[in-house]
Amino acid sequence: MTSRVVVLTGASSGIGRAAALAFAARGDRLVLAARGAADLATVAAACGGDPLVVPTDVTRYADVDALAAAAVERFGRIDVWVDSAAVMAYGRFEDLPVNVFDRVVTTDLLGTANVARAALRRFREQGSGTLVLTSSLLAHVTVPYISAYVTAKWGLRGLIRTLRQELRDAPDIHLCTVAPGSVDTPIYTSAANYAGFVGRPPPPVDPPEKMAEAIVGLADKPRAEVSVGATNRLIEFGFVALPGVYDAIVGPLMRRFGLSGTATGPENGNVFASAHRAEGGPGRWGRAAVGAALGASAAAVTAAASLAVRHAGRR
Repeated sequence: MTSRVVVLTGASSGIGRAAALAFAARGDRLVLAARGAADLATVAAACGGDPLVVPTDVTRYADVDALAAAAVERFGRIDVWVDSAAVMAYGRFEDLPVNVFDRVVTTDLLGTANVARAALRRFREQGSGTLVLTSSLLAHVTVPYISAYVTAKWGLRGLIRTLRQELRDAPDIHLCTVAPGSVDTPIYTSAANYAGFVGRPPPPVDPPEKMAEAIVGLADKPRAEVSVGATNRLIEFGFVALPGVYDAIVGPLMRRFGLSGTATGPENGNVFASAHRAEGGPGRWGRAAVGAALGASAAAVTAAASLAVRHAGRR
């Protein structure tokens, strides 16, 4: 068999699910892992090809190590490991319960460290392999009301840089990251919430299939990082070059576009335990919709300016 063996942690929904389907379409042999067994079974059925399903909590290294062992026992090796497991919590830092903040950081930073540890140990034994970690635009900029997630992603960025330095003696082991901007996944609606309103991805929003395309591309031709998001570079530039302006507007923009108008009471979402994650949610504005709105606004401004010029000429 010439197809690759691909392990995916966080495969039950969102980016992980889309990546699993994309690798399955390529004929790769899959090992699907996440906390929720029922959702994993649904993804496995959609992938076809009898993937290995291993319910796994990435916050427990024993689980992740057992996942790696199961993959090797079934297929003999691991060629690619993709990690997109993550949780989120909304609310001002001081309003988040301590255990919620800690659990988000544990899952999104230490959980990813567990995955990297297990994958790199296997790759060292094999002499090759590709690890693809899901970073974020929020590993490069900060926004209010999701402090735990931002903290985890900035910490992950430091870990990744360090691991790349340590892998310089292993040219056939690749560590890649995909850094999404806003993506239409269930992480927003399943998040813990102490902000009073259901979260949503700020526009423009990409479908998870776009992230999956980038992930498959990294598995095919590894490189350090791929940033996927129409406005990622612009936001990063504003954060670095105009920090005063950025800090003044990011709060109002987050309240307007990062939180929906749907009220919700204090809740822990799926931070501590698996819960079914429904795709979609309130207020998804994709690139096409945002482009059309901007085009309509530009046309309206142009028409108004033309009318003003004609009116001035008649005076």
